[in-house]
Amino acid sequence: MRFASAAAGKFCARAKKAQRKRVGLFLFAAILLLVLVGGALLWMSRRAHEQTGLPQGEVIYSDVGIGQAVEKPIFSRRFGIVGRPDYLVTVKEAGRDIIIPVEVKSRQRPSAPFDSHILQLAAYCLLVEDHYKQRPPYGFLRYADATLKLPFTDEVRQLALDIAAEIRTSRTATDVARQHHDFGRCRGCGYRAACGEQALGE
Repeated sequence: MRFASAAAGKFCARAKKAQRKRVGLFLFAAILLLVLVGGALLWMSRRAHEQTGLPQGEVIYSDVGIGQAVEKPIFSRRFGIVGRPDYLVTVKEAGRDIIIPVEVKSRQRPSAPFDSHILQLAAYCLLVEDHYKQRPPYGFLRYADATLKLPFTDEVRQLALDIAAEIRTSRTATDVARQHHDFGRCRGCGYRAACGEQALGE
């Protein structure tokens, strides 16, 4: 009986040891799987972020989200402009947080950014300057195949202010001359009827 009890005890001890080993292997496999899945999700998240062309940082404003509430326009009484940037992103630079506007265009990158694109981005920089009380040093133009970093220089800032002032003046003018030769712009313009003979594409 003593021999049988001793044998049974050894068997139970070996069984418990084997069970602990199996549990340990299972836990190791589970942890390894979680690490692999977490790594894959992180890689996918970073790749998706890179594909958006956005800088690394926190998106604090977005006007392009599908199925999300539409952001309210940002209004500047100081500069007399209003707009909805596609993105505003807070990034770290030189140890401080700065807010950068990002404008997204669906077309391929042109040989040089259009003046209208540059001025639109500059207007968003002005909105950031007034609304958030900090002047962004640059903004991003995101095309379908490239992202351009455009400095918000004193010259660009002043040009945007001058154009904004011209637009406000034009709104109260009795007659405004057409300033382009693009048939497509006239064809899709909501003010085409008011242009009369100046409208292109008749």
